[in-house]
Amino acid sequence: MSHFLRKLSVFKRSSFLRIVAIATVGSGLLYANSDTNSRATLASKVPVPLREWKITQDTFPRPWFPSSSHWQFGVLPLFSSRVGLVPSSDKKNEASPAVGDDPKSCPNCLGRDTIANAAARVGPAVVNLSVSQGSYGITAGKSSIGSGTIIDEDGTILTCAHVVVGFQDMRGSYKGKVDVTLQDGRTFEGTVVNADIHSDIAIVKIHSKTLLPIAKLGSSSKLRPGDWVIAMGCPHSLQNTITAGIVSCVDRKSSDLGLRGMRREYLQTDCAINAGNSGGPLVNVDGEVIGVNIMKVRAADGLGFSVPIDSVCKIIEHFKSGRVVRPWLGLKMFDLNEMITARLKKRFSMFPNVNKGILVSLVIPGSPADRAGFRSGDIVIEVDGKPVECSKEIVEIVRDRVGVPLKVLVKRDKDSLATLTVIPEDSNIGV
Repeated sequence: MSHFLRKLSVFKRSSFLRIVAIATVGSGLLYANSDTNSRATLASKVPVPLREWKITQDTFPRPWFPSSSHWQFGVLPLFSSRVGLVPSSDKKNEASPAVGDDPKSCPNCLGRDTIANAAARVGPAVVNLSVSQGSYGITAGKSSIGSGTIIDEDGTILTCAHVVVGFQDMRGSYKGKVDVTLQDGRTFEGTVVNADIHSDIAIVKIHSKTLLPIAKLGSSSKLRPGDWVIAMGCPHSLQNTITAGIVSCVDRKSSDLGLRGMRREYLQTDCAINAGNSGGPLVNVDGEVIGVNIMKVRAADGLGFSVPIDSVCKIIEHFKSGRVVRPWLGLKMFDLNEMITARLKKRFSMFPNVNKGILVSLVIPGSPADRAGFRSGDIVIEVDGKPVECSKEIVEIVRDRVGVPLKVLVKRDKDSLATLTVIPEDSNIGV
């Protein structure tokens, strides 16, 4: 009886091995047993057609068996191979790199070093900013409050206004002192030379006898949702910190964020931004600064906002002239499109026959627009002789033309036209 059981055991084992061999050949997968005492071997004869079969490289989840010490949970790449000998005529094809492996075949692709290289270009110019806490000249300690970027060899540092200026001093010509720490450990005393509350942009100056690292400014006008970006700075006093993500929106309006009394547009990203990142640079994959990190949505992940560098450059130009000039018309405007106008035409029979334009939703009493004769419901179609389709175009036309009369063509009920002359005023509210 015992002899019969041994024969049966051998039969079952050999049958099991045959099954495993067939399954291994058919699937191309083999899990190695970590038991070094096992001497079982598998041999199989593979048909010729199977020798020409390839499996594209991918990942395959390795199953997890909680009762077995020989199996570990993880991923196992599928074998990309031929079973048996490979004909010499196919060896060249076998060795050719996959698409994207050769940097010359895809110059604009995101490579393994793209983000690291971009961060390395800007990193040395990113600084930590802190101020002394205390009153009446008595220092109670230092608090790290934000980040900045050196953008000029003369020691010009770009940062946020709320980082270097107390909110109680925002409306004045505050010239405070800021402690600046570079990534190489050097420290300087910086002076706040300009700060603008509405854009939340400020300039700090330091003086160095040696060369300072600088970051290159890029352009934010060509950014698209989905572009890779890098947020750099000193969150929670942790210097040399970078996070990466994508651009979520290129023109997030301040009204969308509940910021009233001003009209601004922000870059929205999903980069991790925390306290201390304010004032730090938002960088593209070419190692260029394309924004200034300014804020995040509290109690939310992946909702960070930056001031586009194109807007920042305009503010810097205003700083050079002495102050930031903001023309104010006193209008609340809404951009129209074909879908919105179709609904308005269906609802209001007297709505003008337009498909695009800017709808005036509110005229502030006593404002330049009110004095010029604007009405709620007007549709702006031309400003200064130029056709306009969005309020952003009006902002670009008005720019810093304070006190300069502008001719505005509007369409009213029953397609009546009116030409209005408005004189922008300098105001902290903005267009």
